[in-house]
Parts: sequence; C-alpha cells; structure tokens
Amino acid sequence: MKIAYLDIFFGISGDMVLGALVDAGVDAAELTAELDKLNLDGWQLTFEKVRVGGLSATRATVSAPSHPHHHHASEEPEPHTHHGRRPSELVAILDASDLSDRVKQTCTRLIERLAEAEARAHGVTPDEVHFHEVGGLDTIIDLAGAVIGFELLGVGEIHSSPIPIAHGFVECAHGRLPVPVPAVVNLLQGVPTVPLDVAGETVTPTGAVIAIGLGSGFGLMPAMTFHSVGLGAGQKDFPEAANLLRIMVGEAADDHTAEPYHHDLQILIEANIDDMNPELYDPARQAIFDAGAVDCWFTPILMKKNRPAVKLSALAPPASAEAVAETIFQHTTTFGLRRTEIRRWCLHRETRQVDTAYGPVTAKLGLRDGRIITASPEFADCRRLADDQHVTVKAVYQAAAAAAADLLNPPEG
Repeated sequence: MKIAYLDIFFGISGDMVLGALVDAGVDAAELTAELDKLNLDGWQLTFEKVRVGGLSATRATVSAPSHPHHHHASEEPEPHTHHGRRPSELVAILDASDLSDRVKQTCTRLIERLAEAEARAHGVTPDEVHFHEVGGLDTIIDLAGAVIGFELLGVGEIHSSPIPIAHGFVECAHGRLPVPVPAVVNLLQGVPTVPLDVAGETVTPTGAVIAIGLGSGFGLMPAMTFHSVGLGAGQKDFPEAANLLRIMVGEAADDHTAEPYHHDLQILIEANIDDMNPELYDPARQAIFDAGAVDCWFTPILMKKNRPAVKLSALAPPASAEAVAETIFQHTTTFGLRRTEIRRWCLHRETRQVDTAYGPVTAKLGLRDGRIITASPEFADCRRLADDQHVTVKAVYQAAAAAAADLLNPPEG
C-alpha cells in the first residue's frame, strides 16, 4: 500500500500542502482540472519553483474572491471587505460540484471539523461561523486540493509527525490573538505536539485540519520505501528556519517489518516533597489530570537524613506541560520541578463493548499489528453496574474480564 508521511518540522497550511503534493509528483494541470469541477469562477491556483533556506521547493498560491481576514504563515496580508462564508455555503458548493462522492464526503467532514473548532473558539454554533479566519473559497480549494492531490498520488494512508507549536501573536478579524490561534488549539486536542521556538503562526487552522482529518496517526515515520519527496513553501519568511512542509510518499513496509507501536513524545515532570499534608495529595492529583496530564503517581522515597518523602511524577504532552507544572506549584508545597523529555511506545488502542449478565461493559483493547493482545474492562462501567444491580464490583469486573478475554482468543469456527 502506498502511504504518505507529513513531516511537519516547521509548520503546515493549506497552500503548503498543495505545493508539497505538486513537488512530490502531482501533475499541477491535472489537479487544477479536478478543482475546476467545483464549478466556481474567479479563483486561480498557481505553482512556482522557489528556493527556501537553500532548498528547492514548490510554492502554491490560491487567489479567490473572498480572501481571508487573517493572514497565516503561508499568506501575506491583503485588504478585505468580505464577511466570509458559512460552513453550509461551502458544503453547498461541494454538493453542487462534479467532484467524486468520496472527495465531497471527505471535504465536508473536514469543513465540519474546522467549523466546530472555530465555533468553540468564539462561543457560537458551527453554522454561525464565518470563515474569515481561514478564508472562504480559498479554504474549499485548499481542502479539496489536498484530498484530490493525495488521491492522484495513489496514497491509501497518511501519517504525520507531531505538530510543532510556535508562540507569539497574530492579527485577525477578532483582534490580536495568541499563537497557536484558538481554532488550532481546539483542533489539536488529543494530538501529539512539540514546541517550536519561533515567534509567529506556523500552523494554520486549514493546515491543522488536513493533518488531523486525513491522517491516521501521529508519531515517527512508519517503515516505508520512498518513491518521492516533496517540499511545499509558505509565503512568509521566518528568520529562525525555512518555512517548509515535507511530504514523503512511498510503499509501506511488509507487515512483519512495519513498526507495530504508536510513538509519542511526553514530558515527565517530577518533584520531591517532604513537608505536605498527605490529605492534599488526592486533590492535587485530580487537578494535575484536569490540567492535561496523561498520568500521575506518587512514590515513597527517603531524602537526606533518611527523612520520609514522596516523589510526585506527572506525564504530560508537550502542549500541556506548562499548565501541569503550574498546577503542581499551585497545589503542592514544592519549590522546584524536574523536566525530562521521554518517548513512549504504546499499543494502538480501541474500545469495544462486551456483554455480561449484569449489562454491557466497555473493554479497552491494546492492538499490535492489528491483533488484540490485551483487553481490560472499564472500571467505571463495572462500578456503575454493580450499584445498579446491587452486587459487588468484584463480581461485575470478573464477568467483564472473562468477556474481554474472549476477544483475545475468539472461538474457532
């Protein structure tokens, strides 16, 4: 199977994806011909070879009547007067187009996801969103172009590196917003990120929704044999590094050589505490989880002069690490924290419902190479059913564990 890897080492936007796809081998004329099936007037898509940071790349430029109020890393600011299009307007354009049903459905899903992120950011319903944050017609061209481009390359699966997060501020229709902008923050919930010490916006909402909505996972590049590599250039230059997106396209390795685990980057935050009321540990742990930690635990230790103490450990994605650290300072008596970057190997996770005599229970599944190798009941479900059925939690848990075990060794025949 042919796969693609989005190597987002600096940033990603819609036009950077289009440029990288053409640089990787998509025929620009064929891509434009497919986009003509949108049956729209007044837009233009051009490609040019450029050198950025000493590297050859392709820059895509989308010109459309409703240009965005908010210029992103891939765009230069332009005068504007249009209020922007609503999601339903863009979906109506797709529905009336001559594009394939698959492209229509995928683009509609991306638009809806983008609208939900913008709606949460501004406190409105999704259809009250006006796409002046990410453009109007240029948005649909970027999204449809990305979907069509991967299809023209014959890509069946897309993977992505963790998303780099820069800092600073950007001017937009709603005033001066922090980077990453709120819509991007909403899109990135649950997505691995890495810090990027760059002042300015490098990840746009359109770029983020392409990586998240089309991608099947985030982490290290999967095992593959390269067929082509493309570099897409943004229109804005940064002094820190080249504003480029790299897309690698190739054939996936055989199953026996492919990486069976999911990889991600986490920040381990630790503190040694010897002067805190033990009653405060439980509320502190809850606050740490609420701040974005994926795990938190306490270990008894001995400090100087054999003084009993507790080592607090919290594991957090890079995007949540500062919030978790601040929460630890607020809820404990520590004066300092240790910070270590670590990488995890994780089984791919799924959930499935299993039936018991007490009712259905959610089972958490760990998969490697598509095969279930561990399964465990969701304790909260077991406890709820035990309360409802007036039985012990142990009885429900044992029944659910037995049902989950059947998923590991399904009956033959």
